[in-house]
Amino acid sequence: MPATRLILGHAAPIVLESVVAPVAAYYLLLLVAGFRGALVGALIWSFSVIIRRLVRHERVSTLLLVGTALLMIRTIISFITGSVFLYFIQPTASTFLASLVLVCSALLGRPFTQRFTHDFCPLGPELLAHTAVHRFFVRVSFLWAIAMFLNGAVVLWLLLTAPANAFPIERTGISLSLTAGAIGLSIWWFVRTMRRDGVTIRFGADTRMAAVS
Repeated sequence: MPATRLILGHAAPIVLESVVAPVAAYYLLLLVAGFRGALVGALIWSFSVIIRRLVRHERVSTLLLVGTALLMIRTIISFITGSVFLYFIQPTASTFLASLVLVCSALLGRPFTQRFTHDFCPLGPELLAHTAVHRFFVRVSFLWAIAMFLNGAVVLWLLLTAPANAFPIERTGISLSLTAGAIGLSIWWFVRTMRRDGVTIRFGADTRMAAVS
């Protein structure tokens, strides 16, 4: 496995550009350009990141693609209606839907969590092909389903109780905290699962020479 600092260095920019930056752009423009200006600003940021990566022939993360698609839909609806509530309730509903999708993908043996692997930790194809790894992704899908359901429930409560100006920051803090906790638990679970199956995981090893026996 890559060193922890390399994993964090790989995942942090993706999370920042896909999750944190659009919220920051929305909140800053909300203060100077109003609600509709904030909507457009957040969407422009996401599209600009995608275009920049394509121009540089860099990989566009699954998190960024899915996030931008959902952001575009909610922006169009909210721009037409002018409703702040509709803008923030849509991703909350999407979170509940994603939780259901994770459970269904796990039950079908095609865990959706594995599709997001490269967004957070670039695992090698040999490791991903291992039976124990596939079994882990099936099981960890239920963990992420629970985390996303809790995230949606807390965010919905904030949406109904928190002031509109404070909601974006509070929602981001809650979402990032739950995500970070789920990531940490997933890493611990992954190492424990692989050890039980006779595979030793070493962080910071030379991944070019790493092999799964």
